[in-house]
Amino acid sequence: GILLPETAEKERPEQGRVIAIGPGRKTSSGKIIPIEVKVGQKVLFTKYGPNEIKVADKEYLIAKEEDILAIIE
Repeated sequence: GILLPETAEKERPEQGRVIAIGPGRKTSSGKIIPIEVKVGQKVLFTKYGPNEIKVADKEYLIAKEEDILAIIE
């Protein structure tokens, strides 16, 4: 069987909708690798990865692509 730590229940992934994306990430050679998620998709992401920002009284999360665990919609 698989043993899950007691904190597993508290540290479940979060979910949200992608509202904007950047151009992608740059490799050491300068090539841009496009991001696989698209605006409007619903995603699961790590709970502690994204940074919170506030713009015009709205709160947003900025996440790196590696913080995204799955596209669910």
